[in-house]
Amino acid sequence: MYKLDQTKAPIYEALERFKRARIVPFDVPGHKRGRGNPELTAFLGEKCMTVDVNSMKPLDNLCHPVSVIREAEELAADAFGAAHAFLMVGGTTSAVQSMILSVVGEGDKIILPRNVHRSVINSLVLCGAIPVYVNPETDARLGISLGMKLSEVEAAIRENPDAKAVLVNNPTYYGICSNLEAIVALAHARGLYVLADEAHGTHFYFGEGLPVAAMRAGADLASVSMHKSGGSLTQSSFLLCGERMNPEHVRQIINLTQTTSGSYLLLSSLDLSRKNLALHGREIFDKVQRLADYAREEINEIGDYYAYGKELVNGDSIYDFDQTKLSVNTLGVGLAGIEVYDILRDDYDIQVEFGDLGNILAYVSVGDSVQNVERLVAALAEIRRRWGRDGSDLMDHEYISPRVICSPKAAFYAGKESLPLSESAGRVCSEFVMCYPPGIPILAPGEEITDEILHYIAYAKEKGCSLTGPEDMEINYLNVMK
Repeated sequence: MYKLDQTKAPIYEALERFKRARIVPFDVPGHKRGRGNPELTAFLGEKCMTVDVNSMKPLDNLCHPVSVIREAEELAADAFGAAHAFLMVGGTTSAVQSMILSVVGEGDKIILPRNVHRSVINSLVLCGAIPVYVNPETDARLGISLGMKLSEVEAAIRENPDAKAVLVNNPTYYGICSNLEAIVALAHARGLYVLADEAHGTHFYFGEGLPVAAMRAGADLASVSMHKSGGSLTQSSFLLCGERMNPEHVRQIINLTQTTSGSYLLLSSLDLSRKNLALHGREIFDKVQRLADYAREEINEIGDYYAYGKELVNGDSIYDFDQTKLSVNTLGVGLAGIEVYDILRDDYDIQVEFGDLGNILAYVSVGDSVQNVERLVAALAEIRRRWGRDGSDLMDHEYISPRVICSPKAAFYAGKESLPLSESAGRVCSEFVMCYPPGIPILAPGEEITDEILHYIAYAKEKGCSLTGPEDMEINYLNVMK
């Protein structure tokens, strides 16, 4: 299956050799293997602190790898079926930014769905590219945005023959997948690059019966959040390249924004997690799918909740569905998703990934057990019994199609003024507003503020969503273009 020896973990092995060498440190970090910060060492452990080290010849250099990091890149590329792989220590945000900056620049057009993570639009602020949105349909029952219809991608390419790239979520936060292989074939036939945000799709490369992974679909670049379903430490990810990309150009782009002081804790966690998935990924994600399927069945037995799955697939806007995603619609219980999220955390000590206006997402991974799932199911049943009510007053959709007035970069750097929310309708927003997680902007720089959007923001605040983005931390004012 693999061309290289996936039992190897070169960064981890180099760190083990380094520890045995007992090098006297006259370099950074200043805690000097933990001795200079006893409280932190007691908290994190001596083993952790002794490998929080700086780049040096035996350990290679993340910005210009020639030995163990280079070998780890080659092993990762082999494991993921990519032409090249980069180890990213700035989170998948950094991977997404590098991916976009590698293919578009000032004034270039990029075709993408509007329900992207804020890191995508942040990238457009940085490089000055112009978004051409393929606005996704919204499922009337669930209130979530779906995937990109192939016909709408084709229309966007036809109407924007100068576009340089197409970006696809694979999958969305909720588990929805577009027809990635067909989009790749369509875009490549017109000379466009295809980028995949696979923040929630690491397992596609290793499990069976899951949606197609971006590299197998022929995408040119993919940002893979290894720390989500892959088991590595938070903030560690991969950026994967297909055959059409020049990897050394991509490395130059990465080095524009990624730290020159790469954390060896993060790098070794990527190295070991890649090894684990290459050797055991099939059985790991088989277990995860079984757990998620069991949870779906049990939750749907409660009544009023709807834990959705592959029955949503329609071959177009929902081309496939990620069965590992335990996405649950709560509107039938009469509660917004964020309300169920808060009750689970505050009353049952259960932390799910997020709650929005109509859904919760419980992230199921190899670290979970049947007992954990049953505790969640029991809590949801009791919440229905204790807090369930008529939900006719609940907002029934998550997505409002925006009107783009100018590029995100132009709006973000333009002259601006701060207005009360109630006075901002009709103006052009110059900052972000979003619920985080999932981090999909309600408003992005360059978009027109409407009464419908303001009502949505007010409703999200009332229900307790964690709104982020604006300079005004209370979200009572918005910055608009002058």
